[in-house]
This record gives sequence, C-alpha cells and structure tokens, in this order.
Amino acid sequence: MSDTEKKSGWLARLRSGLQKSSSKLSDNITSVFTKQKLDQKTLDELEELLIAADLGPSTAARLVAEFGKNRFGRDIEGGEVKIALGEQIAAILRPCAVPLNINKDKKPFVVLVVGVNGTGKTTTIGKLAQHYAGQGLKVMMAAGDTFRAAAISQLKIWGERTGAEVIAGEQGGDAAALAYQALDKAQRSQCDLLLVDTAGRLHNKDDLMQELAKIIRVLKKMDASAPHATLLVLDAATGQNAHAQVEVFREIAQVTGLVVTKLDGSAKGGVVVALADCFQLPIHAIGVGEGAEDLQSFDAVEFARALIGFGQ
Repeated sequence: MSDTEKKSGWLARLRSGLQKSSSKLSDNITSVFTKQKLDQKTLDELEELLIAADLGPSTAARLVAEFGKNRFGRDIEGGEVKIALGEQIAAILRPCAVPLNINKDKKPFVVLVVGVNGTGKTTTIGKLAQHYAGQGLKVMMAAGDTFRAAAISQLKIWGERTGAEVIAGEQGGDAAALAYQALDKAQRSQCDLLLVDTAGRLHNKDDLMQELAKIIRVLKKMDASAPHATLLVLDAATGQNAHAQVEVFREIAQVTGLVVTKLDGSAKGGVVVALADCFQLPIHAIGVGEGAEDLQSFDAVEFARALIGFGQ
C-alpha cells in the first residue's frame, strides 16, 4: 500500500471516527445559520453549540468572539461558519500537533505512559512499539501495570507481534522495581526505546499518585534525565473531566505530551480543542480504532476539518 493510500485510509477512519462529534455540531450549525444577519442572539446560540460539543466555555467564547469580529450585522450561512471555525480551530491546534521525537542519542529513550483506568495505555504502548520497531528501532516494553494480569499478557502479545522484548514480573509486584529492572536491561541491551506501562490510577487517589512518583524517582536513579517523555493517555469520552486529569498528572508526573484515544466511540471530540487551548501540551497522537494503524500522529488541519464536519 502506498503512502498516499495509507493517508487516505487514515483520513477516512478519522472522519468516520469523529462522525458522532461532527454530525451534531455540523447539523446544528446548518440549522442555526440559514442565511440571516449575524446578531448577538445567533452568536450566543453558536457559543452554546460549541460548549455542547465539549470545546469548553472559555475556548467557545474566544472562537465566537473572533468569528463575530468582522461579520456582525452581515448575512451569514452555515458553510461560511464551518470554514471560518475550521480555520480558527486549526490555528489553536497547530502549535500542539507535535510528533513524539525519539532522541537516538539517549540509549534508551525512556517513555513513561500514564493515565486513569481504561484509557487504553497498554494498547497505546503496543501500537507505539509496532510503529517504532517498523522504523528500525530496537524497542523494549516494561509491563509496569502489575495490578492487572490481563495487561501483562496483553503486552506480551504485542511483544510477539513487534519483536520487542517485554520485561514483566508477577502480578501484584512492585512496579518501581520492575521499571528499574527494565531500564537496567534496556541499557545493557543498547535499546533505542523503552516504553514503560503503568497501572491505571484515578487522579484523585493520592496514594496511587505517589506510587507513580516513586517509579519516576527510581528511573532517575539510573538516568537523571529519564523519563525523557511522559505521555498521558486520555479517553476522548471523558470530555471536560480530562482537564482535571491533565492538571494532576502534570503536577505529579511532569507530563510532556498527550495521546487521545477512542475518538471513534465518542461524541466529545471537541475536548481535544479545549485541551490544546488550555494546556498547550503537545498532542502526539490520536486513536480512532483498535488496529495499530488507527493510532496516528496528530494533524491539526485534518482534525479541525473532520470535527467541524467540513463538506457535510
């Protein structure tokens, strides 16, 4: 399959995945803007639509203020609204559309993956392993979710698929000790990339968050610069609750970037825009399905067009 065909297939999955989010927003914009003069009432309706699409109150207010700046009192229709909002949303997202950069001078480059329960951390690690192994990097994975036997076996399956070695211990074991063991082995094996899984933990459970801090301290004992990237995996269906997760995990784990999963099953895709606007953290990848090819680097323009239902 050519690169063009792969790109086309991914865009089709992205549009399909975001359909729940985009159809609601697109249909409502079309119904509100039926060739009428833009007045305050219409702007208020547009702001409510954006908030309902999980863009958040502050982002929605800013988008609407910018949209109405040079259009107030003019005749307006849905197509123009979609184009203008798509451009504004892309402008918010563009600075955050940053691929995960693996520094090959670090041996290994350590990526710590964190998040609450059920966001898809383990699957994300497997997909990342497949992606970077496909680029010729020597990859190792650490099964640091020692609470769930399923997470350990799941990572081993990804190891078989990708040819990446998996360091795992017993269920219920010390996650920090496992991380130490994995980094030691990755250093001795001259691995390019070490992906460290962690147990899902609620951001409001202090004891679990402190355990995460312990994992980071242990990694730093072996390499003061590790982890070199800390990815927070967020489930798109979380909606505005994702803000609280980012705030707490960023404080405890010094999160350096985001991965947003399960956009194909959610009507809350607009939260990606709100997160970019609020935190300005890199959004390295988004997921719109279970397959390895369904996790892709984040493209601001294509996401904005898909979210706004451009062309619908």
